[in-house]
Amino acid sequence: MTSAAVPFLADLAAEARATAHARSSACPCGAATLADRPDGLVVRHADTVAKAHAPGTDPAELAGRLTVAARHPDLLLPPLERAPADLHGRLTTFWPYGTPVAPDDPDAAPWEAAATLLARLHRTPAPADLPAMRGPRKAAQAIGRLREAGPHPAAAPVLRAWATLPPWARAEAPMPGTGTLCHGDLHLGQLIRHPAPDGPWLLIDVDDLGVGLPAWDLARPAAWYACGLLPPDEWTRFLTAYREAGGPAVPAEGDPWPALDIPARALTAQTAARAVTKALAAGRPLDEVEQSVVDACDRMATVPPQLAQDRAK
Repeated sequence: MTSAAVPFLADLAAEARATAHARSSACPCGAATLADRPDGLVVRHADTVAKAHAPGTDPAELAGRLTVAARHPDLLLPPLERAPADLHGRLTTFWPYGTPVAPDDPDAAPWEAAATLLARLHRTPAPADLPAMRGPRKAAQAIGRLREAGPHPAAAPVLRAWATLPPWARAEAPMPGTGTLCHGDLHLGQLIRHPAPDGPWLLIDVDDLGVGLPAWDLARPAAWYACGLLPPDEWTRFLTAYREAGGPAVPAEGDPWPALDIPARALTAQTAARAVTKALAAGRPLDEVEQSVVDACDRMATVPPQLAQDRAK
């Protein structure tokens, strides 16, 4: 964090503390920084979390997303207030704290819960004024940062794979079939148990929530599976639970890949772009996992998405 950002962090922590104390006169206190990224600064005080959203976040769009979360507390963690606050020009929201997925216990990963929540979200009617989900835009931003980061041998296969995608997957045209309520950035870090520590699993982080193609929400685990990073049994658990819950992103039976191929390719390119950009910034080589997604991009570039779909039929 830059020295200029330190006062902002202190003020955000103070807001989290004040909100926590307003919620409970017997606050146990205790503070922590949960995330410090360009797209969000998140701090915790006891059972209250404060998030400063990315600079430039549209207040009306964020308010609409908060309203959806408040209306569906059985799917999405509801905010403590429906309207975002303004803290030094940054939109800020407040949330109850929940227990996250344990990153050091992959066997306990709640794949079935994640899939069931997604299926139920995808079957939930979306408000007419909800904006498009931001998945393709975030992928395009990752590719843009890769192009700006400077030369790297691994950049070429990532950019070649990206170039094979249709315009809608690169955020250059409207996404087809955009009537479904989508999370927009699904991964296991987007689940928490609330009330902590043993409540039901809920989805968090509404920054990318919106209408779109539901297959995009399955694309990250699909991409991990295709790259060999997600074991087949875990992918099967996830896909089976999604289908059993009536999720509309893939057919109820048969091969899901005609629906998943393009979103999974886009998420693979996005993941690889982020990996190369981080390696360049740190002045280090790619690690084994990062190299695996770059290698996947190299393979993807040799088989256009439509051809891959034709072969799957």
